[in-house]
Amino acid sequence: MPTPTSSHPWPASRVRQTFIDFFRSKPGPGPQGHSFVPSSTVVPLDDPTLLFTNAGMNQFKPIFLGQADPASNLGRLRGGRAVNSQKCIRAGGKHNDLEDVGKDTYHHTFFEMLGNWSFGDYFKKESITWGMELLTRVFGIPRDRLYATYFQGEPSLGLEPDIETRDIWKSLLPESHVLPGNMKDNFWEMGDTGPCGPCSEIHYDRIGPEARGGRNAASLVNTGDPDVLEIWNHVFIQFNREDGGTLKPLPARHVDTGMGLERLVSILQNVRSNYDTDVFAPIFAAIERATGARSYMGRLGQDDDGNIDTAYRVIADHIRTLTFAITDGATPSNLGRGYVLRRILRRAVRYGRQMLGARTGFFSQLVPVVVQHMGEAYPELRKDPARVENIIREEEESFGRTLDRGIALFEDALDEAIDRAISRVRIPRAIPYGSPSLDAREELRRVKEKLAKREQVVLAGPIVISSEDAFKLHDTYGFPIDLTVLMAQERPYKVTVDVPGYDGLMAAAKEKARSGGAKFTAATGRIELDADAIARLAHMGVKPTDDIDKFHGRDIRATVKAIFNGLNFDEHTDSASNVDLVGIILDKTNFYAEMGGQEHDAGRLAVTRESRSGPSDLHAGGEFRVDSVQSFAGYILHIGHLVKGEIRVGDDVQLSIDHGRRSAIASNHTATHLLNLALRETLGDGVDQKGSLVAPDRLRFDFSHPRPVAPEELAAIECTVRDQIDANQGVYAESAPLFVAKSVNGLRAVFGETYPDPVRVVSIGARVRDLLDDPTSALWLDNSIEFCGGTHVQSTKAIGDFALTSEEAVAKGV
Repeated sequence: MPTPTSSHPWPASRVRQTFIDFFRSKPGPGPQGHSFVPSSTVVPLDDPTLLFTNAGMNQFKPIFLGQADPASNLGRLRGGRAVNSQKCIRAGGKHNDLEDVGKDTYHHTFFEMLGNWSFGDYFKKESITWGMELLTRVFGIPRDRLYATYFQGEPSLGLEPDIETRDIWKSLLPESHVLPGNMKDNFWEMGDTGPCGPCSEIHYDRIGPEARGGRNAASLVNTGDPDVLEIWNHVFIQFNREDGGTLKPLPARHVDTGMGLERLVSILQNVRSNYDTDVFAPIFAAIERATGARSYMGRLGQDDDGNIDTAYRVIADHIRTLTFAITDGATPSNLGRGYVLRRILRRAVRYGRQMLGARTGFFSQLVPVVVQHMGEAYPELRKDPARVENIIREEEESFGRTLDRGIALFEDALDEAIDRAISRVRIPRAIPYGSPSLDAREELRRVKEKLAKREQVVLAGPIVISSEDAFKLHDTYGFPIDLTVLMAQERPYKVTVDVPGYDGLMAAAKEKARSGGAKFTAATGRIELDADAIARLAHMGVKPTDDIDKFHGRDIRATVKAIFNGLNFDEHTDSASNVDLVGIILDKTNFYAEMGGQEHDAGRLAVTRESRSGPSDLHAGGEFRVDSVQSFAGYILHIGHLVKGEIRVGDDVQLSIDHGRRSAIASNHTATHLLNLALRETLGDGVDQKGSLVAPDRLRFDFSHPRPVAPEELAAIECTVRDQIDANQGVYAESAPLFVAKSVNGLRAVFGETYPDPVRVVSIGARVRDLLDDPTSALWLDNSIEFCGGTHVQSTKAIGDFALTSEEAVAKGV
């Protein structure tokens, strides 16, 4: 196996930077061609449809849907281009590579996706021709080793073949290297809903035409052949898949390409496995030091005696996943993405203990090598690696306490499964030593030896681990069902698990837990502006809402620009109609739309009489109750009910917010900032905000901390907040250039959030202009200073009082 070194002409770091520099140099709307956009976190902060960021395009989804606020950094990319290397995790959900990791040379749960994008700018021709230029002229990959696919169409869905893409490829490659592909391989979808479209894959043949007979690998494309692998996918986003499966054309056409860095590096370093590159070599060396196992040899399948090399691959992949995911704000737990991380961690720990003879704690010891090897490209890894190590170590120790007993239970369950399958031996569940049944035990041992050697054994049925045993492994020892299935698959003879029976037991357990009195109700009614509705607004000449008045909240007058009934736009709505919910769009507003954890304003819109003309108008004076306020691509939607009269497009309306609700929310939001400061002062700088809720009746603040907060610490936190309130400090808010504001000493920002430029700074006890005049002053460490777009009181005294009512862990480390 080749040993990659940092002296290789194409180390991973150079490959990554060359890709980025290539697209930044291409001419475009901006002076530098494609804009470099740093990777988003692997934990989607504002997309409930995703467990993890699983593709480079995830952070650009609002642009593809036409929902990006024009004033935001994303909104400014509309009509432009971008390039980056995106951190991705594919484990759980539609895109799940977890069960393949370790078994082959190219699957990963964590990987880097090199990508370039066009947001309504260039399309198929530029994307494909630039891609070939980079691969063949810059990276020097032989053209005759490349194969391209295009979408062959799907008549049942009314989708035509992508002839344009086919013809472009025929001008660049031999016709025999241009292949049609079906819906599965050549129609890309991010999830069950969301942006999608036909795609064109580029495949690479590791062996090439130099092989005897002038090899043509066209028949091996997309067959799973390890030597003919997909390296780059060019997606032409034209549709949005909506709930129910409907495909709706998007207002603009986009390009989204993704190329796996690890696969590309393996090609450029001339090795047949991603795991034989300098991406994984340092981690393998660390695994060898931590476990004392023999060196990695790159073996697969039956050649991998004892699954030692499989264990190396699993552990190296999984430590990258855990390190990045925990750094970006996720933690192992029993729910959602936290449960996926727990499964991954336990899978790695089991391989280390059982295959490599590792001791508990070995897995957390691998965090530093990931940080050292990848910290330059992703500096967030260097922020607090000790916290990541601690979380992994706690999980590892917790699982380690039950791992040996769980493995023993699995072996007992396997004995029973073999006993049920053979015709001449029946083994009781418990066999006391010295009993006559020892003869049966010896017979079972001989049968297992024959099975392991693949010798002839008389079976009365298949070898199946029972659903009861599989459920006990999960319920008592924390073995996820996929881990039990994997342990069964590792046997040299065929063993299966009764997964359907397990699923039934799991469903029954969940139903039993729910029967304790919890009630589940349908979601409340809600209307949204989708990409098509937003495009229609722009076509109608309706501009995004001016919401600068949302901070003062005083009554203002505005003009109705559009009325949305959830499906279409109406010219008017009246109290006699059967429409339950209506959304009103105005040219400007003083209402605060729900965002950043702060709940929305409520209030009313009243038609001013002078906006109506004519004695026959019987509906003058219509009144609209605003129950919810939401923002979509810069359009503020006032959602509610018409209480009386009528409202028409073009009407002038008086906007009056519910000042009682606004005041309560503002008090709780400012108190949240004080709480953030008090937590840092009491618990240390390791406290980071992980979420929040600001409502009229309460506030909730989620923060990182490795242990429960002690009663005396809670008392100190509460006292600090009360002292700040009693000090009657002024609360100041101003916009400032982002690069200047980021340099202010003591600034607190939510990791992973994308902030606009200029950014709004909220400071308690110090004027923003003073902060900007002397940003490095140590004085500011005693003040609450945050980036925030919410509403606040003018002085802390207005908060009144503050009390902590509860504290609990919502996930490990949070």
